[in-house]
Amino acid sequence: MTEARGAVDRLLGHRILRRRSAEVSAESALRGARASAALEGVALPLERLRGAVAVGSGAETAEKAGGSASGETVETGGLGDPVVQGALRISAEIGALAETWRHAPRQVLARLHVLAAAGVVAPEELGRPRGVEQDVRDPLELGPPPAPHEVAARLDALSGVLTTPTKAPAIVVGAIVHGELLALRPFGWGDGMVARAAQRLTLVERGLDPKSLTAPEVGHAELAGDYADALRAYAAGSPEGVARWVRHCAEAVTVAARDSLAICEAFLRG
Repeated sequence: MTEARGAVDRLLGHRILRRRSAEVSAESALRGARASAALEGVALPLERLRGAVAVGSGAETAEKAGGSASGETVETGGLGDPVVQGALRISAEIGALAETWRHAPRQVLARLHVLAAAGVVAPEELGRPRGVEQDVRDPLELGPPPAPHEVAARLDALSGVLTTPTKAPAIVVGAIVHGELLALRPFGWGDGMVARAAQRLTLVERGLDPKSLTAPEVGHAELAGDYADALRAYAAGSPEGVARWVRHCAEAVTVAARDSLAICEAFLRG
């Protein structure tokens, strides 16, 4: 926790942020979207994503996004891949969701799923916890998810955690949010993107990184070799397993802060 907090504080003190914090935040969001998509199994070069965003790709609203749910052909593995498009839609809207996250986390989770999965799952399933018959995408190979009735109960408990005052560090709360959502896989498709966005929102809303300058997704991707194993340890529920996952999340924040500091230095050099 101390190392991660120190890394974020060093970033927040960089002089370029007095003039160009919005640009750093935008670059961080793009890198976060790329990393989140990569963790879902769809890796693209950063420059290709940047070029696509520059001409408007990924900026469509969720309501206009096409995909297999409407019977259209979906590109896989490229810019039109639904995972890439979902990650870009989330990155474009995440800044507007922080205030609502504080008061109505279930509402934000539903919105994140709409952004992640529009055009992929049936419209009536967007933003709704999965039912008994729904398939669950498992790119991290975490194993069978909890039953829907358990998901409902644990989502209620998670909402309670997020709306109840606590002295726990933002990094710890963000780790629990992320781990719980991926352990539950509440929607069946796009859960990883939703979970990583929820962690980032928690760090923003709880004041660790109020301008969303860091992309924890980048840290998780950098530490991808440990990501799934640490998640499995969390899902097992032992104190040691939870501690391992929290440590992983703290390390991911440290890596992300250093990456954003490198962005600042690049801007400073021009």
